[in-house]
Amino acid sequence: MDAFAPPARPLVAGPPAGWRRELGALVRLSAPLVGANLLQMAIYSSDVIFVARLGSHALAAATLGVYLYAVLLFALIGLVNAAAPVIAAELGRKRHAVREVRRSFRMAIWLSVIASLPMMALLAHGGTLLGWMGQDPGASAQAGRYLGILLISMIPAVAGNVLRITVSALGRPHWAMAVTAFGLVANIIGNWLLVFGNLGFPRLGLTGAAIASVATVYLMLGAYALILLRDAKLRRYRLFGKWWRPEWSRLVEMVRLGVPIAITMTFEGAIFSAATFLMGLIGVTEVAAHAVAMQIAAITFQVPYGIAQAATIRVGMAYGARDAAWIALAGRTALALGIGFMGLAALALLIWPRLFVHAYLAGGSGDADTVALAVRYLSIAAAFQLFDGAQAVAAGVLRGLQDTRIPMVLAGLGYWVAGFGAAILFGFGLGWQGTGIWIGLATGLAVVALLLGARWAMRARIGLLPQPSRG
Repeated sequence: MDAFAPPARPLVAGPPAGWRRELGALVRLSAPLVGANLLQMAIYSSDVIFVARLGSHALAAATLGVYLYAVLLFALIGLVNAAAPVIAAELGRKRHAVREVRRSFRMAIWLSVIASLPMMALLAHGGTLLGWMGQDPGASAQAGRYLGILLISMIPAVAGNVLRITVSALGRPHWAMAVTAFGLVANIIGNWLLVFGNLGFPRLGLTGAAIASVATVYLMLGAYALILLRDAKLRRYRLFGKWWRPEWSRLVEMVRLGVPIAITMTFEGAIFSAATFLMGLIGVTEVAAHAVAMQIAAITFQVPYGIAQAATIRVGMAYGARDAAWIALAGRTALALGIGFMGLAALALLIWPRLFVHAYLAGGSGDADTVALAVRYLSIAAAFQLFDGAQAVAAGVLRGLQDTRIPMVLAGLGYWVAGFGAAILFGFGLGWQGTGIWIGLATGLAVVALLLGARWAMRARIGLLPQPSRG
């Protein structure tokens, strides 16, 4: 029998009585996701800490390899993120939700495998690709060997993201933070054992770092699977039931929604990579200062990003319930929370920029020119913060309405026409160098935030709202 009786209580709260309850529901959902995002950054940082002790050549090779891997993984995660609004809408509709959620989960896992295979084939030739990009031959060859191991983690990394989305949508987001914390501990132990050969393990250097990363991803996937099987609420969905049965129309729907999300996330990630390349045309000091400022901005961004993930689920549930008032309330609450936090972050960057910079540059012992430039970039990052938070949450609420294609176009225009164009104009045309590039980034984020915000505001007029339910 394919359908199972739904649980006595819904796993995610339904329509709230007012904004306070919606805010409470949003915070309960987003806080663990924010924590998981920050812990995921800590996993990446722990890799850098261990590999950096192997020397500059190993660090350069790992950086090149991880960059190529991350670009492809980021796109795949965007693709399967379509599962979030689809599952949320099914929960909002409630009718046959258990069966429908299971089918969507199944097809999202299928999509993880199908889409990862060609990316793994690309990574198998990663060293050659990096060589074609003009990178150092020795570093490219070493990065190729590193990627030859790391590519094994592609499928479980993408599938693990599906499981993370699912446990969060089903009202158990704390598991996402717990599993990521477990992954951080596992990654640190794996690197300590295999990179330097502690406790009798072989000293494998960069190869050990790659093996530790792969092992961490598989352990996290296994932890999620165990949770879905053992958690008293989640196991009622029997998500691994009939895993071989296709649902082709649902798979096509996920691809339709997910491809624009993947392209949008690639647009966003690529503009920051392009900014780093532009900094490299100016000088090494500018690159170092840019890296510090960007790392600080990336940490604060994890908060609105987590809120955006939660907003997709909350708005998606309201969309499935065909409740326009709930859609409006969920969207407004998420935007206010995300922009409000980034407003505080912007204020902190304006008041204490040196405090943040010195935290990265050895307590203030960094090169004076690098510190000065990083402080200058952070003053621009204050405005950058507001726009970055606004665009992230606006994209999240629109995904809740299953609106992904036009936002993809708007993101491309904002990041690459307005943002990259402004970076070239101010950085090189007007000779403002790194400051001009950062103004360009802020311009791109501002344009995307305004365009997506306007689309959200016009959701009723442009037909994004569902028809009210009858009876």
